[in-house]
Amino acid sequence: MHKVIYDTDPGVDDAMALLFLHRHPEIDLIGITTVFGNASVETTTRNALFLKRDWNIPAPVAKGASVTIDPSRAERPWPAMVHGDNGLGDIDVPETIDLPLDPRPAHRFIIDTVRAHPGEVRLVAVGRMTNLALALKEDPEIATLVKDVVIMGGNFYVPGNVSPVAEANIHGDPEAADIVMTAPWKVAVIGLDVTAVTTMSRSYLGEMAAKGDKAVKQLNELSQSYIDFYKHAVEDGMMVHDSCASVYVVAPELFSSISGAVRVVCGGIADGQTIVKSDGRRFPPGDWDGLPSQIVCTGIESKKVIDLIRDTLLTA
Repeated sequence: MHKVIYDTDPGVDDAMALLFLHRHPEIDLIGITTVFGNASVETTTRNALFLKRDWNIPAPVAKGASVTIDPSRAERPWPAMVHGDNGLGDIDVPETIDLPLDPRPAHRFIIDTVRAHPGEVRLVAVGRMTNLALALKEDPEIATLVKDVVIMGGNFYVPGNVSPVAEANIHGDPEAADIVMTAPWKVAVIGLDVTAVTTMSRSYLGEMAAKGDKAVKQLNELSQSYIDFYKHAVEDGMMVHDSCASVYVVAPELFSSISGAVRVVCGGIADGQTIVKSDGRRFPPGDWDGLPSQIVCTGIESKKVIDLIRDTLLTA
């Protein structure tokens, strides 16, 4: 069993990934930590509690960061045109959910849980990397105790989605992302190189909903405006960014990758750009030297990934 803490900012594609993690028989979802990104942290936390309640997910929810790790960074507007004003495609979600939060802030929840299960916990982070960076800052030793970190973020050989060179999760807190990429733990980066070519059509999701239970039907409903948003890039479908990271946990063989030190540009016109120095490439001394080699996914068997998502979600 893979013990997973899911660090998330629900978010439409976050919701699909959450249901995958909850339902896959080889995954033990031991915690959900929230972060700002697709909406404010108040909204993403409410959404996490809403999905926990409606989908009968036993994992505790801990509320996380509301601002970037560098407090001087200006807040950017929430991407309501992507995920809706309420973060879940503007389906009907109550203002408050009558479920308790874990009393600890998300980064402390991560530290305590990792220390309780040394060498076992996999962090699956599909929003801004702020909670992970805060955990490293408070307790650097957890980098040696985490099994690995799987992130949805970045882009290496394809364009960005919020600037010509940057992906949204990394661009949202570049300093935090650079801390995470350069820490002495094992990171697998599932970025736009693979997620932008992994799409689920409206009809495919509709067929899943017809066969599935209430949770899958609800997922179909909350995804409709997200699919509408993607009409500029996908023919009547959506990119399943965060679910790709969840699939990597159980089926890394469906991905091809390179390895090397990864840095994140902080500031300037390339703010949030992710750059890998591939292992074996030689350069004069520079800012990639002496850093851990991370995994950067560059290829994916998209149809197999989509089918695994479907098969898992239909395992009620």
